[in-house]
Amino acid sequence: MSMKESGMTSSILRAACALLVLGAGPLQAATWYVAPNGSDTASGTIDAPWRSAARAQAAAQPGDTVYFRGGLYAFTQATASCANRRATVSGIVFDKSGSAGQPIRYWAYPGERPVFDFSRMLDDCRVKGVEVAADWLHLKGLEVTGAPQQPQNRLNHESWGVWVKGSHNVFELLDLHHNMGPGLFIKDGAHNLVLNSDAHHNYDPYTSNGAGQSADGFGAHVGPNQPGNVFRGCRAWANTDDGFDLINAFSPVTIESSWAWGHGYLPGTHTPLAAGNGNGIKAGGYGGKYVANAVKHTVRNSVAFDNKVAGFYANHHPLALDFTGNIAFGNGVEFNMRGIAADGSLVYLGTLRNNLALGSAPKLLVAGADSAGNSWDPGRSTPAADVAALMAAGWDAPRQADGSLPAAPLARLPAVAQ
Repeated sequence: MSMKESGMTSSILRAACALLVLGAGPLQAATWYVAPNGSDTASGTIDAPWRSAARAQAAAQPGDTVYFRGGLYAFTQATASCANRRATVSGIVFDKSGSAGQPIRYWAYPGERPVFDFSRMLDDCRVKGVEVAADWLHLKGLEVTGAPQQPQNRLNHESWGVWVKGSHNVFELLDLHHNMGPGLFIKDGAHNLVLNSDAHHNYDPYTSNGAGQSADGFGAHVGPNQPGNVFRGCRAWANTDDGFDLINAFSPVTIESSWAWGHGYLPGTHTPLAAGNGNGIKAGGYGGKYVANAVKHTVRNSVAFDNKVAGFYANHHPLALDFTGNIAFGNGVEFNMRGIAADGSLVYLGTLRNNLALGSAPKLLVAGADSAGNSWDPGRSTPAADVAALMAAGWDAPRQADGSLPAAPLARLPAVAQ
């Protein structure tokens, strides 16, 4: 190397060191690609994509984006073998975290639909289709289907489409369907946002305590000191258990601007399943037991209809939950505020404001709850509404371009007083 070249190299090194000392920002984020016809020995570019999510995760750093190209990603075995028939395994595991302001993004390529299909897995234990065991991730535009149970194994409860144990994650525009268990389940973690996502036609036929007992659309059973989990703009329909289920959630959860209909039946029918609970939004409870350290959940600006049992259900919760600006119609019971007292006795609890129960004689179980400004309260009247027309098609229509809920059903709903 010449003296001139040596001097230039030294200058470059000094400049780089100076940038580090001055706290220069991180390197530019990278973009990676995965495709069904890719190869994990490729470079991960748009022209040479990888094949697996695991290969992409190995490369991805905080701030990076991984695009999944459209098409079918069919899984035939889990990432690990079943240790026993009661064990749990996963089809995909995301266990590498992003950071604050720099999440790792696992997104559908714009205009395309990647489908993660786990139905061909034969693992003889419980299955998490997609396991998220990390923080600061953003999953967007992915379809997750087929998380299986095996008919010869009746020892377990449900499997899961997406199973979460992490915080500060975003799950956006997911389509979670035909899984043998919940579409998306938050086991533990704080400040997770489930945004504009759909969970439908999930059914657990081989669950040990009865077919249909555990296939909710969405669930959050988080532990103490894990606040900030939110379901916003989501739809749950034709799931065999409940649309949204917060039983055993020991930190506050919010469900807002979401819809739930057609639960407790064999999917696609009105044939009731004995073990399917059949509630639209089950907003609390601890398995029918009084819990001294119960927390308050919030359900607002949401719609529940055509559910086998209740539209909005407090589920024996030990304290008053908040229900504001919601609409219920065509359910077995529109609003059921059944709570539990410290001595185990029945009590009706809830703070209900500006809710509508539609129909000529809506069934309500709210006596004793803090109820004011609702359609059934003195000084208010139920708006004239044709329930049959409200239950007409359109609720499962494609979302609007920005991912928000379809406009047509909203236009048919009566206004909720504020």
